This record gives sequence, structure tokens and C-alpha cells, in this order.
Amino acid sequence: MGLLALVLALAGPAVAFRRPASRAAALTSAINRVMRQASIPGAIVGVWQRGADPYVKAFGVRDKVTRRPMSTDLNMRIGSETKTFTVTALLQLVDQRRVGLDSPISKYVSGVPDGNAVTLRELAEMRSGLFDYLSNPAFLRASLAHPRRGWTPRQLLAYSFSRPLAFTPGASYRYSNTNTVLLGLVVEKVSHQPLPVYIKRHILEPLRLTHTSFPTGAAFPSPHAQGYTNASPECALAGQCPRILNATSWNLSWAWGAGAMVSTLGDLRRWARAVATGKLLSRATQKQRLRFIATGTRSYGYGLGLMKIAGWIGHSGLLPGYQSLTTYLPSEQATIVVLINTGPGTRYQPVLLLGQAITRIITPRHVYIRG
Repeated sequence: MGLLALVLALAGPAVAFRRPASRAAALTSAINRVMRQASIPGAIVGVWQRGADPYVKAFGVRDKVTRRPMSTDLNMRIGSETKTFTVTALLQLVDQRRVGLDSPISKYVSGVPDGNAVTLRELAEMRSGLFDYLSNPAFLRASLAHPRRGWTPRQLLAYSFSRPLAFTPGASYRYSNTNTVLLGLVVEKVSHQPLPVYIKRHILEPLRLTHTSFPTGAAFPSPHAQGYTNASPECALAGQCPRILNATSWNLSWAWGAGAMVSTLGDLRRWARAVATGKLLSRATQKQRLRFIATGTRSYGYGLGLMKIAGWIGHSGLLPGYQSLTTYLPSEQATIVVLINTGPGTRYQPVLLLGQAITRIITPRHVYIRG
């Protein structure tokens, strides 16, 4: 079954529900259906929309051994949603005129292939052409064979810089974690602060995101859900995923500024609106951030560290054991946050299937389909 067919089968018909009881029941039914068919152990879901009652609910289990249920207050790894924080940090420095979006990365970080031609803007828009270190088989073997190993940003970049650029900088779009690792190093160089410290002081504390953190290793604030994955060397390299592994204690320093952060449903609700509306940035800089470029996928555009899908502005995240989605629809003043304790290892992201199922009910004219 193709991805689009699977999405349509799981999501059911697009219907707008007016009565609160009908809307809540429809959401619960749709979420349960996707969880069963996509084998999701547990999920935390929050939906807030102008003119409708909030929908906040936990599903399934946080631990497949003890069968302890999920809870809406759990800490969860958020993967690539970290990019929204790292790029916000960079854009704050742009507002302070300490960096320029059209400056070359070579001004801040040495050794980048074609570094004189790659700009900070192209890095933030995923238009640099730099090879994604996560796509290097040598990195996959090393990281998955020793998942508790610590990594430095420079070690990660070495797996990228050993490969040629995919295209001339600025000529196309290709998602690459290398881009955001480099931007994190720019923030550190210019601010003279470690990236986790800068983000805490200048983003988390001003917005009172008291349950969001940037671990530098395997640290994981409690309480949290156990995370399950079939990502393993044999799966990543040969396409065969025979085992389900518990990835809760894995060291995520390999994701760093591209994906190492942890948060909660409540904090992400506040962050969704703040990042989509530019609460911490000047109006001019936010306007640049929201210039979404074509990605080759009909409903999906990419801005400066932000995705726009069917009008929804935010980002998703994917890590061994965890997937996340935080997104905001300005026209409806609607926010969706979904956190689950599985992934990756499949050909699709179950968290996106949940986003699609939810939006087919609450915003049938803005269905979250990345295709």
C-alpha cells in the first residue's frame, strides 16, 4: 500500500464536527484507529482551536513491560523540533546585527565544503546542498552499534564533509541535519555561550518553558515514557528491522542542535504559537522566516527552520524511540501537539498520520498531508 493510500485508510473521512461531544469522540476514535494500525504504544495529544473546547488526552502505555499508561505531563524527546529553537537563536542574533543571514558559513566555521558559497540563510532553509551526516552508512554503523556513545559537533560534521555537495548552494532543497549543527556552532561562536545555555537563557526562560531542556548526553528528565524503535545497524543498512529495541537511555549528542531537546505537551503548546508568530523576533526577521520555499512536494514548504504544510506552521521530529509534531494554523488560531514513543524504522512517520487524522476532523480544508 502506498503512503497516500495508507494515510487515507487510517484517517477516515474529512468531517467538521460542531458539537463538542461529537468532535471529541471523533478525535478519540481516529487517534485510536491510527495507533492500532501503525502499532504506536503510547501517545499524548493536545488540540486547541478558536471556538472549540480544548482536547487533551493520553493514549496507550508509556512502558510496554509494566503497562503503565501514558500521561499528559510526561517529558518526551522532540527530535527535529529542536531545529526551531536553534534557528530562533540564530535569528535573534540577526536582530541584534551580530550575524547576517547572507554571510557565508566560512566566516564562522572553518572546513565547510564550499563554505565561501554557502550562506546562513541557505543552511536555515535547507538549501546548502551539504551532505546529511545521518545518511552516511559509516555514521549509521558507528552510532547504532554504540548508541550510548557521546559525539561532538565536529565529529558529526566530519561524516558530512567527507562527501561532495548534492548541488550548488542555493540551487535546490534537501533536508540535512548538517545544516542545523553548523548553525548551532555559529550561535556558540557569536554569543560566546554553549548552545544549550543560550537557548535556555534567551528562549526558554523568556517564554517560561520550564519543562523544556537541551540535554548534552543521555540525560532525560523524569517522568518520561520509554521509547521503542527497530532502528538497528541491520535495519538502517539492509532495510531489515527484526528487533524492537528500547532506546530510552541512548545518548542523543549525535543530534545536538538538530534534534537533542526534550519538552512536554504544555510547553510545546506555548512554543507552537510563539515560534509561528515570531514572539521573540522582530517583525522584519519573522517575515523573512516565513518565506517558505518550494521543496518539490506539493503541500510542503520550508522556511527558516520551519515547515509549512497545508497552512500549518511548525515542525515534526523523529528519533529512535520518539516522534513529535508541533504546529500552528494562524487562520484558525489552532494548535496541535502530538508526542509518541515509537520510531523510526518504518517507511512513514506515524506521528504524521496522527496529524492527518486530527486535521481531517478539526480543519478539513487544511489537512496535514505532506505530499
